[in-house]
Amino acid sequence: QVQLVESGGGLVQAGGSLRLSCAASGSIVGIATMSWYRQSPGKQRELVASIISGGTTNYPDAVKGRFSISRDNAKNTVYLQMNSLKPEDTAVYYCNALIFTPRPGNYWGQGTQVTVSS
Repeated sequence: QVQLVESGGGLVQAGGSLRLSCAASGSIVGIATMSWYRQSPGKQRELVASIISGGTTNYPDAVKGRFSISRDNAKNTVYLQMNSLKPEDTAVYYCNALIFTPRPGNYWGQGTQVTVSS
């Protein structure tokens, strides 16, 4: 059984910063890509950032230069540092990971709310 547990969401004013964390636990042999997605009411879930095991990262234009993803492979944890937050960043943020147990599986966290006030 694998679990992803997120933390770090909350309420912040526009221009502020938040750091999200997501820890994977269970019978884990290895973790490939780890990602953050977000979903706001009435919109589809969208990719915010991803990082492969070697450290290469990917961001959509909407967050490039403001958000930074990193991971600690020893702790099976991924982080999302969010700076210069905007009201349009308000959403539920979900952690996602491709985890080998050793069978590959796509896992999601329960989500954490981020609210940016103007």
